Parts: sequence; C-alpha cells; structure tokens
Amino acid sequence: VQLQASGGGLVQPGGSLRLSCAASKSIFSINAMNWYRQAPGKQREFVASITSGGIANYADSVKGRFTTSRDSAKNTVDLQMNALKPEDTAVYYCNAMYRGYDFWGQGTLVTVSS
Repeated sequence: VQLQASGGGLVQPGGSLRLSCAASKSIFSINAMNWYRQAPGKQREFVASITSGGIANYADSVKGRFTTSRDSAKNTVDLQMNALKPEDTAVYYCNAMYRGYDFWGQGTLVTVSS
C-alpha cells in the first residue's frame, strides 16, 4: 500500500489545518488507517486512527480538537486539526495496517507558531 500525506504547513496557535492521506488501495479494504506524529527530539506517537468499519480513536492529547474521517470520493483519510497548539508541531505520518503489515507514507510538517 502506498500512502501520500499532504496538507501540512505553518499555522498560528488556535488555527486549523486539514491533512489528507491518499492510499493506493481502497481505504475501505484497509484494516485501519492511522495518524502518528513526531516532534523534534521526541519519539513518534499515536494521534488518531479509523478502522475499516469507521470506528475512530484518538490520543488524549488531541481528543475534542482533532477529527479523522474518510473521503470515499477521493479515497483519502483526513485529519481535521482545530484549536492547534504549539505542542502540536511535528511531522505527521499516515500509516496503514493491511493484511498483517504496516505501511507508512512520507511525513508532512505541521508548524504551530505565532
């Protein structure tokens, strides 16, 4: 499965960004699509996931601010990020769990700064 993440950029605190992850296979055939992030000097951490059945889960740090969803027309999984904080600054990666394997896309940088 090939994944292509996009949508990162520079945003002020309190602002919003929407990330997209395009997959080479139908997103509905993939067991789970996940978002991770890695801040400078820190380990990669889980952000959000959505299963093939549409069940979403979130890290406590983003609950209520981030929403992951699927766009069937574009075959993408999106991450809507609202009320962004400087601590959300990181490279965001999409990940797919498919037939027992993990697939990773390249990251997209999100910088939250005034």
